[in-house]
Formats: sequence, structure tokens, C-alpha cells
Amino acid sequence: MVQVQRSVEKVDGMQKKILVVDDEKMIRDMLEKAFNREGYEVICAESAEEALEVLKKTTAQVMFLDLKLPGMNGLDLCREIRELYPLSIAYAITGYASLFELSDCRKAGFEGYFTKPFDLKALFETANDAFEKIKRWEKN
Repeated sequence: MVQVQRSVEKVDGMQKKILVVDDEKMIRDMLEKAFNREGYEVICAESAEEALEVLKKTTAQVMFLDLKLPGMNGLDLCREIRELYPLSIAYAITGYASLFELSDCRKAGFEGYFTKPFDLKALFETANDAFEKIKRWEKN
């Protein structure tokens, strides 16, 4: 089930759009509401396959991807996104943390890693930093 919020105002010419992929509806809903309150447009998907379909229709620069998804997992999704959209920035979110997954996340192309339950303030700061980084890339 894809949920797309109406557009928010562009900041510095950039539409600040976030993709949240998680099979847990409660997590998707919570992140959508929290990021909306911070002024971001949020697109939610409950599977990797659904996320890839969404990305064919719209662009999201910053993504928070659950690692444990039905079907294609978050690591494979990140690899595919990095290949298709190299200027996007993805972060792993998971309830199953281990050092093995941390190294896999780096290899897959994740910028960072958050374990559930996560601190929303840290996610907001991370999203803001990611959009600032993208803005610098686009200027060069």
C-alpha cells in the first residue's frame, strides 16, 4: 500500500522527499507523521518491490529502509537503489542489529544504520544532513 503525501514547499529549490520502506505499518505511520511535522514529503512502501515501483514514478532523495522485509531484503533493495539512483542517500533501520549486518550495510551502500526503537530527533538530524549533502553535490 503506497501512501503519498501532497507536496510540501521546496527549500532552496529542492523538494525534500523521503522514502520509508518498512513492513510494519506502525513504523511507517509513525515515521510518516513525524517527518511530515518536520516539513518533509513522505512516501511509504511496505516492501522492497513496492518501493522500486514507487521510485519509477517519483524521486525520493533520502530513504530509510528496513533490513528485514518480505521478499527482497533491505540490503538488496539498497544495492539496487544505489545502482539506479546514485545521488540518493539511504539509511538502514532494523530491530535485528548485529556486527555482521553493519558491515553488510556499508558494502550495500547505506550511509548509516539505526536500530529500533530509534530516536526521532536523530533521524531528523540525519535527514537534514543528508539533504544538505545532496544540495552540495548538486552545486558541484
